[in-house]
Amino acid sequence: MNFREEFKLLLRARYPLIYIPTHEEERVETAIREEAANQGSRPVYTWDFVDGYQGNMNDAGFGKRNPLQALEFVEQILPTAPAVFILRDYHRFLEDVAIARKLRNLARLLKSQPKNIVLLSPRVAIPDDLTEVLTVVEFPLPSARDIKTEVERLLVATGNSLSDKFLDDLVRSCQGLSMERIRRVLARAIAAHGELQPEDVDLVLEEKRQTIRQTQILDFYPATEQISDIGGLDNLKDWLLRRGGSFSERARQYGLPHPRGLLLVGIQGTGKSLTAKAIAHHWHLPLLRLDVGRLFAGLVGESESRTRQMIQVAEALSPCILWIDEIDKAFSGLGSKGDAGTTSRVFGTFITWMAEKTSPVFVVATANDIQSLPPEILRKGRFDEIFFVGLPTQEERKAIFNVHLSRLRPHNLKSYDIDRLAYETPDFSGAEIEQTLVEAMHIGFSQNRDFATDDILESASQIIPLARTAQEKIQQLQEWAAAGRARLASKHSPLSIQRQLQE
Repeated sequence: MNFREEFKLLLRARYPLIYIPTHEEERVETAIREEAANQGSRPVYTWDFVDGYQGNMNDAGFGKRNPLQALEFVEQILPTAPAVFILRDYHRFLEDVAIARKLRNLARLLKSQPKNIVLLSPRVAIPDDLTEVLTVVEFPLPSARDIKTEVERLLVATGNSLSDKFLDDLVRSCQGLSMERIRRVLARAIAAHGELQPEDVDLVLEEKRQTIRQTQILDFYPATEQISDIGGLDNLKDWLLRRGGSFSERARQYGLPHPRGLLLVGIQGTGKSLTAKAIAHHWHLPLLRLDVGRLFAGLVGESESRTRQMIQVAEALSPCILWIDEIDKAFSGLGSKGDAGTTSRVFGTFITWMAEKTSPVFVVATANDIQSLPPEILRKGRFDEIFFVGLPTQEERKAIFNVHLSRLRPHNLKSYDIDRLAYETPDFSGAEIEQTLVEAMHIGFSQNRDFATDDILESASQIIPLARTAQEKIQQLQEWAAAGRARLASKHSPLSIQRQLQE
């Protein structure tokens, strides 16, 4: 059910108090007026703190700087006269005892009258004593169809035209922005060179980055890593490559559903985060990084509001990759957290969305400690697959050394004994191999020469890998994976052989 259908239903059902959290004041008011006109031409009265009521000459300015008087005005309209009252920024006054009491009185009174009060606010901020009388309705960001209509209107107004491909690219790049921001950035592009050009997509993307930064929840992450930058993990790579075209229109016509997501479990430093970035680059999709800790806020209800905002932005930017790093740290020990149930509600909202979402948002979550995660998140339907990323085998270490040395010393690659390096670094993760090379470069740089195989071996001898310092914990994780609870990311790992022997 979209916003207009839901709002129309609430008007007909005589819901007295409706709360709409949105930054798009102008667009939501237009939608409300249109639906009010469709419901027997209901008059719409608009109030704000500075100017009072507007639009009706007889009542202009009434309730100026007096939010209680703005509510009293509702009772001055005949009980049988239908009306919609829009109160802007009214969330600022809900903590006042007189305002809260008046709203509860009106909630009782208006059940028998064809009147509705709509509170507009940029965020959800509802005191506990008003949660039962206020109905929250989400107002979505502009859809692709809305954006295309606006762009075409602008093109007609300026006398310009665009190719179908450029129009589709421009519309896709605008998704996730409010209509006001879209108009502003397109006006800036036209002011710069008199018309819309393919280069203007970069302007839109920069505006999008700014918008996402302002949410302080999501980060627009640049993804330059490629699948070829990942050493080993052949099973995982094959799985990803098969799904490279799953977001295309051809896939929809074939009947394929959108891929839902991927949970990468494993030892720290084994390439889980690198994989998330490589997926976005290979699939040519924007990468949004979610810091789950930012979802939690001090005010009651604000954490849930931030979670809904995150979901709304991610869906508006779809198709996209939503990367959640170390999800186990955010939701570990869920039942024991003393936060009045906030973590449980945020978690519930999040996993419900993951199970029911139809938008092409591919969630890539990484976790180091799978046993601390609630079992609900591991249930089929949340993710398409759970992969275990273990320590690299000797062959995979060769591939990792080859990837890094090809980037660092492409002209001198053959001078390094990669076979020996892979043999001499058992239990090293990908991150530890990279750190070994950095340390070897320091050795060579300090002696005014290029680093060599012996320098790499010397630095490796000084590094104690995590596999030894956290041996028990890693062994537990490997036993969990060997029991068949996750798909193995590597084809020829010791765990793969162990599982085959058990079968």
